[in-house]
Amino acid sequence: MPPTLKPVITFSEKKDLSAAQLLRLFHQAPWAKHRTIEDAKEMLRHTDVALCAWDGDLLVGFGRVLTDFVYRATIWDVIVDKAYQKQGIGTAVVQRILDHPRLKKIELFWLCTRRPGFYERLGFSSQEQTGMVWSRNKQARTE
Repeated sequence: MPPTLKPVITFSEKKDLSAAQLLRLFHQAPWAKHRTIEDAKEMLRHTDVALCAWDGDLLVGFGRVLTDFVYRATIWDVIVDKAYQKQGIGTAVVQRILDHPRLKKIELFWLCTRRPGFYERLGFSSQEQTGMVWSRNKQARTE
């Protein structure tokens, strides 16, 4: 039996990627499985920086940033295809965001996550951050 070849992963900044490709990734995650193609297209239009990981033409990783390019940036939607997880792709996406030339002046990167361990290994700290959330869905239920 021939040895299994490890895929060659390439990275790019691509804001005009196919929303359908991104939705294929989103639908693998419980936090994004209800997203629609229309919303994904709109989200991509308003994203400041988008980092993609590719296996050939297949999108296998993604992360995006909203920012003022000086003081603050928020990292969103870091996701890796289930078949490609545990290969360092998510770490590479986040590291490329942190090292991105257009984001070099950013003082604080923020993120929201239910997986703090992954990000703590990359140097993020929950001890220094405070935050509050307003939920449109919760507000609609109380009216």
